[in-house]
Order: sequence, then C-alpha cells, then structure tokens
Amino acid sequence: MSVERALTAFAGFMVLLSVVLTVWVHPNWVWLTVFVGANLFQQSFTGFCPASMFMRKVFKLKTERELATRN
Repeated sequence: MSVERALTAFAGFMVLLSVVLTVWVHPNWVWLTVFVGANLFQQSFTGFCPASMFMRKVFKLKTERELATRN
C-alpha cells in the first residue's frame, strides 16, 4: 500500500469515526471532522501532511512514485 492510499483510507476512517462519536458521544466531536478536513485542505496546497510523515517512518510505506520506480 502506498502512502497516498493509506492517507486517504486514514482520513476517511477519521471522518466516519468523528461522525459516530458526534452522534453517540458528544456533539463537540464534530471538531475532529473540521480538523481532518482542514488538514486535507492545507495538504492539497502545501504537500505537507504530518500523518503521511508518520506512516512513512513508522510503517515504512513508500509513495506511488517510489513504488513505480523500484525495479
């Protein structure tokens, strides 16, 4: 799995988790959705994403480009 796919899966999971927590635990959990959305928005412009850095270091995931060029 590439970093890009893992990041998309992680963001989707966090949004779904925040909806569940907002509905069944407390309405303030909606701020988690706002945080995830803001991070995705800024990442689309800057390319900087702490979650992708974490995934590269801890899980040793490669980018799509790295996976395409490893022969």
